Amino acid sequence: MRAFFKSYLLNFKTPSGTSRGILKQKKTYFLVIQNDEKIGIGECGLFEGLSYDDSPIYEDKLYWVCANIHLGLDKLLQETIEFPSIQFGLEMAFLSLNAKDNFDLIPSKFTKGEDSIQINGLIWMGEKAFMKSQIEEKIKQGFSCVKLKIGAIHFDEELELLRYIRKQFTSRDIELRVDANGAFSPEKALDKLKKLSEFDLHSIEQPIKQGQWQEMAKLCEKTPLPIALDEELIGITDVTNREKCLQTIKPQFIILKPSLVGGMMNSKQWMQLADKFHIGYWITSALESNIGLNAIAQFTYDLGLKLPQGLGTGGLFTNNFESPLEVIGERLHYIAKRKWTNLETLTDQI
Repeated sequence: MRAFFKSYLLNFKTPSGTSRGILKQKKTYFLVIQNDEKIGIGECGLFEGLSYDDSPIYEDKLYWVCANIHLGLDKLLQETIEFPSIQFGLEMAFLSLNAKDNFDLIPSKFTKGEDSIQINGLIWMGEKAFMKSQIEEKIKQGFSCVKLKIGAIHFDEELELLRYIRKQFTSRDIELRVDANGAFSPEKALDKLKKLSEFDLHSIEQPIKQGQWQEMAKLCEKTPLPIALDEELIGITDVTNREKCLQTIKPQFIILKPSLVGGMMNSKQWMQLADKFHIGYWITSALESNIGLNAIAQFTYDLGLKLPQGLGTGGLFTNNFESPLEVIGERLHYIAKRKWTNLETLTDQI
């Protein structure tokens, strides 16, 4: 058995705005395992500026993983606790290696094309007119759950956008989620949550920056609007601290991004703790290519989650890998007859 990795720059079709700035490209890594004639492909979806493992020694760790691939998945996961995106890439690559079809990682009605996953429509930050046009497009496409990234333009303009939607669609027509990416100050957050709650929102993600557990706990206790922890979960690799986080903050929801929290095994651990404290959750991708998105989608479907999931990012890039994944209306489908293409750049060392 041998392994190698390759870095890959994903290019955005349209520069995408977040509270961390405008994204034009995203670097990711692919881990390829070869055992005799079989290969396995996994994506290590490093998110620069956000991932816990955004480190100068990231590639050194990937070299170490490739040199020690013979240790097997369980041992390698133990040795990569500080590198959650590598953990997910390893899980993916070993599932791929052992699958009959390299990309049918968790066979189900989803991968047979017999069922699909409801997802939310994502509205990127930008000028008011740009955000308004995205909202109209998502509603036209048939989305009944829309998520707006907020915190980049003036708060009053964001309230106007929400008012605009609610004038046309009630909460029975359109479920609205907002994601602040930690943009609010602890002092002003509660007042802003009260104003946002007037629009009958489903939830708000990460209203204040992570790491302020006591402030977040106060918000979750007093909020008129359900709060979902997102970035708050990043970097908490120990089960005791994970439990302490949820016990202290008592959020209404948590959001799990497998590339950022350590893959499927660690996502399941967070879910078990959330169930213990009666906290809801859903899964979200983190700007992976279609290879990572494929694994997240199959993992999500296998969990049987009922809420709309955040899995619609595959169409953002000009140089993504063509795959069986397709968004039709508000649902993510796996078109079983469709083949993967453009993979030669990943496997040319075999």
